[in-house]
Amino acid sequence: MIRDTFRTVHALRRTARRIAVTHRLSAEQRARLVMSLSQVAAPPLNSGRLVTLTATQESGRGGDQVVVTLRFTHPGVGSGTDPQTLPLPGRATADGTLVWRLTAPPTAQRPACGEQSARIVLPSPSERSHNGRAHSATAVAGAEADLALVEEELQATLARADALAVEHRRLEEELAETNSGVLALYVQLEERDEQLRAAHGHTLRALEDALRPRPLRADGVELAVHYAPASDDAPTGGDLYDWFTLPDGTVHITIVDALGHGVTSTRTALTVTHAVRTLALEGHSLGSIVARTDEILAPFDQNVMATLLLARLDPATGELALANGSHPPALLVRSDGTASYLEVRGRGIGYPQPGSERVLTTRLDPDDLVILYTDGLTECRRDPYEGEAALMTSALRHRTRPTDHIPGAIAADILVDVLHSDDTLAIAARFTSRGAGSDDGEPG
Repeated sequence: MIRDTFRTVHALRRTARRIAVTHRLSAEQRARLVMSLSQVAAPPLNSGRLVTLTATQESGRGGDQVVVTLRFTHPGVGSGTDPQTLPLPGRATADGTLVWRLTAPPTAQRPACGEQSARIVLPSPSERSHNGRAHSATAVAGAEADLALVEEELQATLARADALAVEHRRLEEELAETNSGVLALYVQLEERDEQLRAAHGHTLRALEDALRPRPLRADGVELAVHYAPASDDAPTGGDLYDWFTLPDGTVHITIVDALGHGVTSTRTALTVTHAVRTLALEGHSLGSIVARTDEILAPFDQNVMATLLLARLDPATGELALANGSHPPALLVRSDGTASYLEVRGRGIGYPQPGSERVLTTRLDPDDLVILYTDGLTECRRDPYEGEAALMTSALRHRTRPTDHIPGAIAADILVDVLHSDDTLAIAARFTSRGAGSDDGEPG
């Protein structure tokens, strides 16, 4: 056991180094111990108080190992630095003593009893020389030994710093390589995702186009349609139309706006248009079809909700009939440059008391134009009145253009600075002359 009392930091450091060298502690561990003792001893020593360092050893668990315990004591210890924050973390006992337990290398790596304990032997503080010349030589030897140990500790510290710098560079290179790989993978995934979205969109768009009716040709009537989804990523929606000729030659047009977006709303709209087509071809009156459609579909799906507008145009006479189920009104544009909305009240499929309150009839003159549409066109700026005014202005501007161009031109005028994105559908029906005969455009 070693127990010494010190008045100076220098003496404390020399003893700590001698203990570390004796037990062959690493230079880095020795440096940390010396720095820790210097840090905690400086305040009391500078104030004139004494400090005590006690070193004991015991056998380690490995049998051939030695555990060195150092205890540092001075008045008021423990009231300052947290021992866990020291260069060599220690612990504080109940009486304030700081304790470090250090495991020395195995016995085979340390000198045997009686051998020189280290490459550099430090004179103990108790060594004295009565010969002035011998005392001077001893002091010089002690200073050189101290310097050699400090250099060794510094070299160990520098080696440790160099190793950490090399490891830091290696980790930075690995991180840069990993980041590069992750970025490349992210780019590939984004490209793949874009390809999948595009393929998905094309597939759904092709499917919805396949569900739409073929172009309809009827003497005395020209028809054109424009459809645009709310998003290219979801090209299907609840806006759907159907047109066909009845046995008497009248052209029937159905326009549906089912609640929601995507495939589910497309299915709802398709179900409604099929039910309307069946009822119309069975000979049901126009005014009864909205209510009858709800009556047919309700037992199968309580969640079906859709607005719809039904129009019938007689190519022979120009007579137009309209029935409505909660849908925006049709716009009539006369050849003389006047325009008006054809208002018909009614409630849609899935609404309370569904059905059209009446059937509105009017007669068209040659070159008169009827615009049927969904609210995605007139509510794109969240104000339906503003939208209807814009629709009328645009329709009047383009009324003399070929019928095929009119729906797209109207959409281009209105869908600017869109505040509310929705599916949009517009149909232009022009009465050209009072003729006879038609070509049924029903899907085969």
